[in-house]
Amino acid sequence: MRNNVCVIGILIALFLVKSNVFSQEIPAEYIQKIWPAKWISVPKTNPTAYGVYLFRKQFELKESPKNFRVFISADNKYKLFVNNKLVGIGPAKGDIGHWNYDIIDLAPFLAQGKNTIAVKVWNEAEARPEFQFSVKTALVIQGSNPETQVINTNNSWKCVQDNSYEPLLVSEFMPDPAKVNVRGYYVAGPGEKIDMSQHIKGWEDVNFDDGDWKNAQIVAPAMSQNTIGLDAGNSWRLIPSILPQMELTQQRFEKLRKAEGITISNNFPKEGNTISIPANTIATLILDQTFLTNAYPTVLFSGGKDAKLSLTYAEAFYTKDKSGSEEKGNRDEIEGKFMVGRKDIILSNGSQNQSFTTLAYRTFRYVEVKIETKDTALNLEDIFSTFTGYPFQQKAKLNTDKVEINQILNLGWRTARLCAMDTYMDCPYYEQLQYIGDTRIQAMVTLYNTGDDRLVKNALNLMDNSRKPEGITASRYPSVNQQIIPTFSLWYIGMLHDYMMYGSDSTFVQNKLQGTRQIINYFEGFRDKEGSLKNLPNWFFVDWVKKWNRGMPPIGKDGSSALLDLQLLLAYKYAADLEKHKGMMAFSNLYEKQAKAFSAIIRKKYWDDSKKLFADTPEKNIFSQHTNALAILAGVVSGVETQALGKLLLSDKTLTEGSIYFKYYIHQALTKAGLGSDYSNWLSIWHKNIELGMTTLGEDSEVEETRSDCHAWGASPNIEFFRVVLGIESASPNFKTVKIEPHLGGNRKISGEMPHPQGMISVAYDLDKSEANINLPKNVSGSFVWKNKGYKLKGGGNAIRLN
Repeated sequence: MRNNVCVIGILIALFLVKSNVFSQEIPAEYIQKIWPAKWISVPKTNPTAYGVYLFRKQFELKESPKNFRVFISADNKYKLFVNNKLVGIGPAKGDIGHWNYDIIDLAPFLAQGKNTIAVKVWNEAEARPEFQFSVKTALVIQGSNPETQVINTNNSWKCVQDNSYEPLLVSEFMPDPAKVNVRGYYVAGPGEKIDMSQHIKGWEDVNFDDGDWKNAQIVAPAMSQNTIGLDAGNSWRLIPSILPQMELTQQRFEKLRKAEGITISNNFPKEGNTISIPANTIATLILDQTFLTNAYPTVLFSGGKDAKLSLTYAEAFYTKDKSGSEEKGNRDEIEGKFMVGRKDIILSNGSQNQSFTTLAYRTFRYVEVKIETKDTALNLEDIFSTFTGYPFQQKAKLNTDKVEINQILNLGWRTARLCAMDTYMDCPYYEQLQYIGDTRIQAMVTLYNTGDDRLVKNALNLMDNSRKPEGITASRYPSVNQQIIPTFSLWYIGMLHDYMMYGSDSTFVQNKLQGTRQIINYFEGFRDKEGSLKNLPNWFFVDWVKKWNRGMPPIGKDGSSALLDLQLLLAYKYAADLEKHKGMMAFSNLYEKQAKAFSAIIRKKYWDDSKKLFADTPEKNIFSQHTNALAILAGVVSGVETQALGKLLLSDKTLTEGSIYFKYYIHQALTKAGLGSDYSNWLSIWHKNIELGMTTLGEDSEVEETRSDCHAWGASPNIEFFRVVLGIESASPNFKTVKIEPHLGGNRKISGEMPHPQGMISVAYDLDKSEANINLPKNVSGSFVWKNKGYKLKGGGNAIRLN
């Protein structure tokens, strides 16, 4: 019977749908006019309160269609089933003025005769994640042509509220006895409590009887963002998502680490054997996925009238030291430790073939399953999960016999995957928010490893959409509560420049330049008569450094900071280059002039000639790796002075050290200073992550106690082993030309490849044979540099003697 439950389509794990945004143009009537379909909801329900709602539509087809494209969206979220099969989850995150709809071809799931479309829509109201904008609960589906409009949402749809759900609230920051408590800032949404006695079973099935369901209520017209002649008012302005559906892949739990209150002798849970929990028993199971994951957990069970199943999800277990401070320590260890985390609770109705799958995915390595039975036994028939994430395909490869390099790359790749969904995310467990500082690095990991630029462009679109009237962007977006980190607004310009160099869409970049001009103009308003930024408002975060207040660098008595000035200088240079290649030379010349003058100001104000370093403030009594790294990257020093400053970055232990995040910029600076051959010696923090049993990279350098175990801003080695060690980088916009300058260090033989907009770039170095072999896409040329000697590269194969 358990297999029959699977067949009816409740279980997300059984269906893997890779539905891409279609390349065909959307017909003009869906861009410029009100849609025939309407936004609908369940009558006599509170449209802004927490609730889970079910919608169904049955229709007949004379034959199986070859294509059946529909546009679908919902507020807050939906799961779409066609003839029992899960075929879509969405919509992609956005805001009210840019509300995404997905484009999905239902043809593979439709048949001749009777067909059923079923949609679950939920609204988490005040408990919803920080990223989730909302107007009110609603669903819209629009057929893309006359043949598919039979499914248009209107009052012919049947609907009902599923009253079995209620939210399990999680504390945002401080412990709260009325909520589930986690450690640190948390805004990723509630858990779920579901009472199976009220749950509607089999509602997705073609033969389900919905005769007592209500007809849907029309709540608003469906309006494209660019509808001509009418205003959408306070409703959703619809835009097509540029993203594919997220990946769904079933995975088994690898290990049962502990069982209390019951003895388990079979190979549970890896093989999914049924275990029985006797009546009036409390049983606790600790399941270990063995690696961190984002997944929809699924539980299949029978019997156990009034039993309670609790699922608690954690990245790691905690311990307390003698002072009472909590830390995680080695993530493989659980003995003598305790678990806290987000929870779900299921109340059994005692029937056979019950199943539970969460509405939203959960992030976990460990899951505690606690089962409390009453007067009847409960059979736990299976528990597994379904991995979800942006469907990246890893194209980059590095071939080396050094185990530690492969370990670091695997760690970074998993981290990058878990921090990428329908937006990039700082972390999947605690926030799920797209911060610009994090995303700039994540985007480069994407471009170097996959060549898929859709999520990169989506991020840049969202960041640009967040820009305020005064010119500055939000620090993170989408985000209901506005947060401004001015330094991240400057990194946005850098990220757009990165895309110009490595991406393929010139028009996309050009259309963003008005925004970069406004950002630059905003910062110019805070420059004093001497030229420095002073008294910059909001949270000017740079890096998580213990000595700094909330990650903000030291500020001089006059209100200025070398780090803030250097970031603005870099922004001028990025903006000048963007305008030169994609915009207007007048702006490019202006920014270049500004940059040249500003560079001289910074040199005069912050350079300490006795230390041969740049100070953090005009008082010249505090020095950091951060300031001196950005001085190198911004070109405030040149020639032999650059190399000398680079060496001091490594040798001067009085410098405030950058965290795993800021190593991205420090390592670029060291490479620019001519020290790139030592790259493999700079990775101690990554080795520390491995030593402590991490399967992803922690938020900061204090790995034992870091809040989040998964922050992709630390995945920079997945860029630098290709950019620094193999030496592959873009030499002109759109990667039209290539510069290859390897820094092999102790690698005598190493090879690899990475994606390019026109194909693949592959390199192979063998120092024992004194040869390099480089293959470029057909129409791509470039240069190869070895021991300061340059060689021309042509499209196709290039064999070079390494003298």
